[in-house]
Amino acid sequence: EDRDEYEAENIFWVPKEARWSFIKDNAKDSKIGQYIDDAMILIEKENPSLKGVLDKRYARPEIDKRRLGELIDLISTIKLHQNGEKDLLGRVYEYFLGQFASVEGKGGGEFYTPTSIVKTLVDMIEPYQGRVYDPCCGSGGMFVQSEKFVEDHQGKIENLSIYGQEMNATTWKLCKMNLAIRGLDANLGPHHDDTFHHDLHKTLKADFILANPPFNISDWGGNQLTDDVRWKFGIPPAGNANYAWLQHMVYHLAPNGSAGIVLANGSLSTNTSNEGEIRKNLLEEDMVDAIVALPDRLFYSTSIPVSLWILNRNKKDNPKFRSREHEVIFIDARNLGVMIDRRHRELTEEDITKISETYHEWRNIDGEYEDIKGFCKSTKIEEIREHEYVLTPGRYVGIEDIEDDGISFDEKMENMTAELAELFAKSRHLEEEIRNNLGGIGYEF
Repeated sequence: EDRDEYEAENIFWVPKEARWSFIKDNAKDSKIGQYIDDAMILIEKENPSLKGVLDKRYARPEIDKRRLGELIDLISTIKLHQNGEKDLLGRVYEYFLGQFASVEGKGGGEFYTPTSIVKTLVDMIEPYQGRVYDPCCGSGGMFVQSEKFVEDHQGKIENLSIYGQEMNATTWKLCKMNLAIRGLDANLGPHHDDTFHHDLHKTLKADFILANPPFNISDWGGNQLTDDVRWKFGIPPAGNANYAWLQHMVYHLAPNGSAGIVLANGSLSTNTSNEGEIRKNLLEEDMVDAIVALPDRLFYSTSIPVSLWILNRNKKDNPKFRSREHEVIFIDARNLGVMIDRRHRELTEEDITKISETYHEWRNIDGEYEDIKGFCKSTKIEEIREHEYVLTPGRYVGIEDIEDDGISFDEKMENMTAELAELFAKSRHLEEEIRNNLGGIGYEF
């Protein structure tokens, strides 16, 4: 085996004593816990980017080594090399992250953004090459989907530079492992840390920013940052970080950069503690490109509906796209999605394509965009001013027209009344029949 060949393909080198075949062969050994710990130490030694990330506590006395061996045997029955599937292990990891988030419920939202939302954001802003940044990266779903986008469009993943930051120590490790499994190199900083108070990428100007910041957090320490250079559009309230996140991302955008951000719907209309003024300034400075209202129940952590904000540093002079100076497209996607269980909804591939292609047709030079009543509308800043800078899509797109079937109201009422009379007659007939049947066996009423 040539180690250089592995590294050339961005595949982590795993020493023989740390490979699954060695672990599997020793599953029945009473020292299996120590073998696993030693394997983790070796992997970290050979791959410095994973230093301090892997758990090395399998030799603890309280872990039942017989059950640990049985678990290894069970995992060994999984076929991980069927049909030449390139990213099967990564997909398995992603599946378990999703299942864990589902079981955790509210706590799961801390590290996991549903794939259909991530894919919608990525498909809209198209991070094909350049610097991609997520200031609250969770388990790395935005980066993974960006990689898939590049591969689907026959690009080279080496053309993406990934930057991220995560405050939670465990989640930071989950992200490091998620990217390592896929051979993705990323700068997540030397440790987990708070993005607002210890920005690990202060000088970064990103071409693309993708983020799902925690909704409406009130304990972010805003009182200590009132003079921060990032608050160009206004000082965000200490009681809610939504507009701090928005401004942090605008600050880190390159001159032609774009950002896709998930925020709670309240951010579209709030006027609390300077938030309305910040939103006004963002709009007047022409930073807002698109707003998408999504349906409810897309998240494991909350049932409330959310919105996508697409921000853009240069809507006027970017040669890749047409000028959208002082225009915003509103998309009302609240009626899209399908229920996947009693509590959760998911956007289908068709839904994602409908949203992203609508945005592209509006943005692109050769686009053939048209407003669709009840779904999308291209809006000038003058109309947004009239609505006092409220960005709720429903205010702009209107209500979908109901197709006229050519039947007059009087005729419809006449038909419905006749149908209802017929149903009442059937009901009386059935009631009489039931009475007679009960009477026949001695139960009259």
